[in-house]
Amino acid sequence: MSDDSNEEGQGDAVSDFVGRVFASALGALEILSIYLGVRLGWYRALAEAGQLSSTELARRTATQERYAREWLEQQAVSGILTVEETDAADAAPVAASDRRFSLPAAHAEVLTDGTSLDYFAPFVRMFAASAVQLPQLLDAYRAGGGVSWQQLGADAHESQGDQNRPWFEKRLAPALASVDSLHQVLSRPGAHIADVGCGHGWSTLALARAYPDARVEGFDVDQPSIEAARRHATEAGLGDHVRFHLVGGEELAAEGRFDAAFVFEAVHDMPYPVEVLAAIRRAVRDDGEVVIMDEAVAERFAPDGDEIERLMYGFSLFVCLPDSLSSPGSVGTGTVMRQSTLEGYALEAGFSGIEELPIEGFAFFRFTRLVR
Repeated sequence: MSDDSNEEGQGDAVSDFVGRVFASALGALEILSIYLGVRLGWYRALAEAGQLSSTELARRTATQERYAREWLEQQAVSGILTVEETDAADAAPVAASDRRFSLPAAHAEVLTDGTSLDYFAPFVRMFAASAVQLPQLLDAYRAGGGVSWQQLGADAHESQGDQNRPWFEKRLAPALASVDSLHQVLSRPGAHIADVGCGHGWSTLALARAYPDARVEGFDVDQPSIEAARRHATEAGLGDHVRFHLVGGEELAAEGRFDAAFVFEAVHDMPYPVEVLAAIRRAVRDDGEVVIMDEAVAERFAPDGDEIERLMYGFSLFVCLPDSLSSPGSVGTGTVMRQSTLEGYALEAGFSGIEELPIEGFAFFRFTRLVR
């Protein structure tokens, strides 16, 4: 192959990669613009009103018209909003502040409907929470340590709870009921269930609704999350049926206290997962169940990973790994926890192995039973 051919091939590769980075830059800007629309209440106002001008949107949301106008135009150019056009050839030009914009119903579901399985606004808030911490992340990457969950702030806390809420409320009960042996344990008269790493408590409340004769207790180390969980329980009328504790999973003390224990999307965040799993093993009866729900990443690393791998590595870089490494002596698992890693933790904690449960189609997650 001639030098000219080599240069031509190199030029194509450069152009292709420039195109990829440019597309990513557009996506990043749109994510940040979506964050503005979510946090300022602009999408919700548009969804409720049907159609608004920048003046009307600013008035409804107590924001500034000039910023609202620029955002509305950017959203229309990006294809997120639609804008009213006139078909009359002789119609006078519409003043910029009088253009009327709409949020399509499908887009409204993704950006405003907290009950929808397709609700994606919380992911945007999590990305923004990480972006704010980029200087601290740079320091951690250079010198060690991490960026804690507390540092990530309200955007991270609230978005984490909101991300999985519709899945827990709509799909958790049928998912657990589909595994007969697990369902039988959870249906025992007076069953006692632990939800370790419960966050805002949506999984705890879903368990309480699915098994109303059970006693359900949630445990988490994050005080704002526990306070939110207690508030959500009261608002749901379940305050007398569930209890929440500000305590780490490794501090579960009572032996044989629980019939079942769950850890929903939290093992990979834990700085000391072996200690937590060992405490859970002691706290659950020998004939009980221990189930881990975590990201359904591939069995092993490969450089041609799919979009789920790419997403989970992104969360790991900016959220989960820095949070875990903010604790001294952390194992530093990261979001991309392979099944072999979980099995290693389980064996070290005293379990005999793991078994993947036949629950499919539950967002990005897999369910794994820890076997005694």
